Amino acid sequence: MFPNTIQRRRFLGATALVALAPASWFAAHVPGIADTVEDISQLKPGQFTWHPDRSPAGPVAIIVSLPDQMVHVYRNGIRIAVSTCSTGKPGHGTPTGVFTILQKDKNHHSSTYNNAPMPNMNRLTWSGVALHAGQLPGYPASHGCVRLPLEFSKLLFTVTHVGTPVIIADAHSAPKLVSHPGLVLGQYAEHEFDDATAKLKAKPVAHPDDANAAAVSVIVSGADKTIEIIENGDTVAKGPATISEPDKPLGSHVFILSHPDNGAKGLAWHAIGHAAGDGSASEPDQSVITRIRAEPDVVEAMKQRMHAGLVLVTTDLPSTPDSRTGKDFVILNQGDA
Repeated sequence: MFPNTIQRRRFLGATALVALAPASWFAAHVPGIADTVEDISQLKPGQFTWHPDRSPAGPVAIIVSLPDQMVHVYRNGIRIAVSTCSTGKPGHGTPTGVFTILQKDKNHHSSTYNNAPMPNMNRLTWSGVALHAGQLPGYPASHGCVRLPLEFSKLLFTVTHVGTPVIIADAHSAPKLVSHPGLVLGQYAEHEFDDATAKLKAKPVAHPDDANAAAVSVIVSGADKTIEIIENGDTVAKGPATISEPDKPLGSHVFILSHPDNGAKGLAWHAIGHAAGDGSASEPDQSVITRIRAEPDVVEAMKQRMHAGLVLVTTDLPSTPDSRTGKDFVILNQGDA
């Protein structure tokens, strides 16, 4: 059982435009696909929906709902796919929290469970938790991984990349578009907005096959009043956070940078709330990120790394270092490995 604390972290979310046939073609040719997302409660084990045309490009985020045994895929804040899944069985529970894809391997085999095949693997932890194709009996049955229908895992593999955020939760909100009037974490001048806009245009979302994509995340802990920026597993900036209304929780949120908002003279983010256990996911709003300020060196480090898909995470858990193997960075709420 993992402690109910931040053990370390690594985030990022982005993807690229993938040329795919219309959803109607997939419905006719791909086993298990359902050509609707209007009533996903009717999906049977092994079934899924796939509508990439609903949002052809933009940052991707994946939400795994443990109670529903469903995987939701959002691109640029719009749901493009839903799939049934099978998560960890009792004694081998799937941990909850915010993860990023650490490694991709189309033909992976388990080093722990008798060389068992794990097709289209998107690794979440070096200790063995991943998204991959597997048997779906209709209930939690894995050793901690998230099993997916084979055909769905193939399609998902085409829109993820190293750094794509994966939220595993008991409760979650759908992505909500929020705009911050400024650059987040500090005051800004008019010319800085133009500079940020230029940086976003110069740094498009990463390609799914790019194993060298920069994984950049900004983590704000309300408990410790700290802000940390991590790039490819290394802390590049860290300092105190000034949080207005400090007694008011920040909540567990993931903010994924989307695009400049010219109307607000700021940046637009897709925000997702999540919770584990008996908690309910709060609806994120603009006030969460407008309450946070950082020291100039941290603000500058963030400005230098601005790109579509950058992830900012807020949490009310304390920030504590963990023992780890390699660069296994996660924010972990609870669960069994």
